Amino acid sequence: MRDQPPCPPPPEDVLEIGAPEQFAALSHPLRQRLLFALGHRPATISRLAIQLDAKKGNVAHHLKVLRDAGLVHISESRQVRGGTEQYYQRTARRMVVAEPQAAGTAAMLAAVAQELDRSPADTHLTLRHLRLSPTKARELGETLARLVDGAEEDAEDQPLHGVLVALYQQALPTSTTSSAGRARTAPISREGTPGAGMSSAEL
Repeated sequence: MRDQPPCPPPPEDVLEIGAPEQFAALSHPLRQRLLFALGHRPATISRLAIQLDAKKGNVAHHLKVLRDAGLVHISESRQVRGGTEQYYQRTARRMVVAEPQAAGTAAMLAAVAQELDRSPADTHLTLRHLRLSPTKARELGETLARLVDGAEEDAEDQPLHGVLVALYQQALPTSTTSSAGRARTAPISREGTPGAGMSSAEL
């Protein structure tokens, strides 16, 4: 297929997110979805627009933001009828956010919500609140990480699935006033902020 050239691996295996422009780039749901889409192979603006059901102009704009932040790069350019076709690729196979920020976490959750809404198959979404000792919470986190990291992928002709894992400790209010202030942001941003039981995020 014209939109699927040979797929070289990204230049880096792991990229640690830390620069202000990288955090800013991650604060938009469409940019998060573009990184999701580029997780397995390079793609053109046209291909990404079709895959994400987005306008080509919007895709081009957000790819430029990601490129300026060093999160994607142009892996190949091809001459086609009427011009040049560029293939975009993530700069790293894994992107680790050591200190997640609220805007990026909210954008990632919004991006996942959009992906869930567009899924053609049944989805599985579960939220439980458990009382766990620090030791048991750490063991559960390690078990979940092993389960996801150890999952073997099937052939490339099989459907692509997304897996989101989160484990966090709920923050306790220090006073009635502070509790009311936090309650407004907790459903979106509290889960991924430092000090709330989640020390890193991965894209």
